[in-house]
Formats: sequence, C-alpha cells, structure tokens
Amino acid sequence: MKESGRKQGAVAPCAACKLLRRRCAQDCVFAPYFPADEPHKFASVHKVFGASNVNKMLQELPEHQRSDAVSSMVYEANARVRDPVYGCVGAISSLQQQIDLLQTELAIAQAEVVHMRMRQFTSSSSNPTAGHSPETASPSGKINIPPQNKSYFSMDNMGESLWSSC
Repeated sequence: MKESGRKQGAVAPCAACKLLRRRCAQDCVFAPYFPADEPHKFASVHKVFGASNVNKMLQELPEHQRSDAVSSMVYEANARVRDPVYGCVGAISSLQQQIDLLQTELAIAQAEVVHMRMRQFTSSSSNPTAGHSPETASPSGKINIPPQNKSYFSMDNMGESLWSSC
C-alpha cells in the first residue's frame, strides 16, 4: 500500500530526491506531491524552476494550497518545455483565438437564421410565389469567413495535454 509516494515500512525516495540523488527524509516537502512513480513531474518542474525555488515556494505556502501550487507548476513547466518563449500564455492565447473565431461563426449563423426566417415570413405573408422569383430573391445571405490565421504562438497542435503529467 502506498502513502504519499512512499511505501509503508521502508522509506522509498520521492521522485525529487531520486532525481537530486539525495536521501529522502521523513519530512521531505517534495514527497507528498512528487511520488516516486511519477518522476517526469518533478523532472520538468526542476528543469524550469529549479529544486531550490520549488522548495522555497512550497515551504512558504500553507499545506492546503501546496497541491494546487504543484499542479500549476507542473502545468507551466510542461508548457515551458514545449514552448520556451510563451509557455502556458501561448496555449491560453490559442484557445482565446479559437473562442473568438467560434463566437464570430455563431453570430453569423444566428444572423443567417434570422435572415431566413424574415424571408420565409415575408414570402408566406404576401404572395406565395413572390419570394421565390429570381428578381425579388436576395442573394444566399451567406457570409464567407476568412480562414483562421496561423496562431502567433506554437501551441495550436500540442498533441497531448499539458495536464498529462499531473
């Protein structure tokens, strides 16, 4: 049975102590958050932030906030490994661009629905054949959306999730 990344009875080093090649003490600040069976989590966090800085950050936080802080550090570290310049800001920007594009497409679709309903209403309330003649029919009303520009950030096709190591 495992408890906080350690085996009961024997003190197995956590992923941080194993990577740093040091003895893992009973009160190791890393052990609850970087279990031995997930070495990639600490490796990426150590590469980006450094073990000393992570240790300082965790010790300054109350224990109930440490898990969320580690989760955020792992996410940011994985983003920084994939995109050293923008990190998770690149992923956020890419998602914001997708939201903007989808909101534009939704507004256009809603406008087309209103336009079609108005055409149907005017053609059914007056002469039934008047709305269908080529002279009185309006163009299709479709608005072409320009293709999405390539993102300024290289996080568009990331492959696996940045949370995958959490």
